[in-house]
Amino acid sequence: MTEAQQRHYGGRSAEDRRAERRERLMTAGLELFGTEGYSAISIERLCSAASVSTRNFYEEFPSREALLIALHDRVLDNALSAVVAAAEEAGREATTLTRITALINAYVATTASDPRWARLSYVEIIGVSPAVEQHRMAWRRRWWALIEAEAKRAVDRGEAKPRDFHLTAVAFIGAVNELVHYWSVCGAQRPLSEVTDELLHLAITSLTADRG
Repeated sequence: MTEAQQRHYGGRSAEDRRAERRERLMTAGLELFGTEGYSAISIERLCSAASVSTRNFYEEFPSREALLIALHDRVLDNALSAVVAAAEEAGREATTLTRITALINAYVATTASDPRWARLSYVEIIGVSPAVEQHRMAWRRRWWALIEAEAKRAVDRGEAKPRDFHLTAVAFIGAVNELVHYWSVCGAQRPLSEVTDELLHLAITSLTADRG
C-alpha cells in the first residue's frame, strides 16, 4: 500500500480517522469520568470503551490528565459561548437585572444539561494535580473577569455603587459551582429553576447592596 493509499485507507483520510478516534476517547472519558470518577478510570478502560489501542490514546493525549482537561475545556467553552450569546441578545443597554438573568440562565442551562458535565466540571476536575489546578484557575479567572465587567456596567448605569468587585466575583463563582453540583446530585428533589432563582438573587444582592 502506497503512502497516499494509507492516508486515505477505507475512503477516509488519516486525519479523519484520527479525529474520529479522538472523539471516541472524548466520549469515553465523559462517560467514565462523569459516572465513575476520574481516579477510578485507567487508560486501559478508556481505550476499551473507545475501541482504540493504547498507542492511539497516546497519539491524542499525553496522559489521562490531558483528556480530563480537554473535556473540561469542552464543557466550559460551550458554557462561555452560551453566556456570550445571551449577553449579546440581551443587549448593552439592558438593565443589570435583565443581563444577569440571561447570563445565569445560559450558564446553568448549559453546564447542567448533562449530569456528567456537572460532575466532571465541579467535582472530578478539583485537586487532581498542580497542572490541572492551574488550568481550572485559568478558567476561574475568565469567569471572574466577566462578572467584574458586568459589575462595572451596573456602576456605569447607576445601578450599583463603585467598589472593588473582585471578591464578590470569586464568591459568586463558588456559589454557582456548589449549587449546580448540588442540583446535579439532588436534582430530583428541586427544580433547576430554583437554582437559577437563588443565583440571580445572590448576584443582584451582591452587586447592588449598599455597603455604606
